[in-house]
Amino acid sequence: EKDFDGLSALQNHLTALREKRARLDRLIDNVQKSISAMKGEAEMTDEEKFEGFKEKLILDNEQKYGGEIREKYGDEAVDRSNTKLKNMTKEQYGELEALTKELNRTLKAAFEQGDHGGELAQKACALHKKWLCFYWDHYSKEAHRGVAQMYVDDPRFTAYYDAVAPGCAVFLRDAVRIFCA
Repeated sequence: EKDFDGLSALQNHLTALREKRARLDRLIDNVQKSISAMKGEAEMTDEEKFEGFKEKLILDNEQKYGGEIREKYGDEAVDRSNTKLKNMTKEQYGELEALTKELNRTLKAAFEQGDHGGELAQKACALHKKWLCFYWDHYSKEAHRGVAQMYVDDPRFTAYYDAVAPGCAVFLRDAVRIFCA
């Protein structure tokens, strides 16, 4: 049975490597098309540019956070999230960008109010949940609390939310704890 576990692990690893190679191949293809377009040899369609943009987002995220998020949430969950982003339409991405702006505005206003359980703070948490669902295929309160805690524990995430307003990462975590109670 130990051999089966080892075999299964190797097969899963091989699948993950093939998926990574496919992502890299698409990224290489897109970079080659970009070079050709810059040289005036070929014209990239908006769709090709958008596909390349999404691939770059995924690759950048994997390079910055891949090890940690895969360890914390598992390869399968991260791969599903990457697939969800990869399959996102331009319209969905536009909705996500608008939602991000609304979330940050609401979060800042809630932070300035200072009430974790207040209407604005809980609206920010609901917007954050909606934002997470653009990436996650399954939402849970436990995972929401966990990611909010990670925003405080990991200086990179803390810096992102504290750019909204200094102390905002801690405020969001505390508000999410109430939201998910």
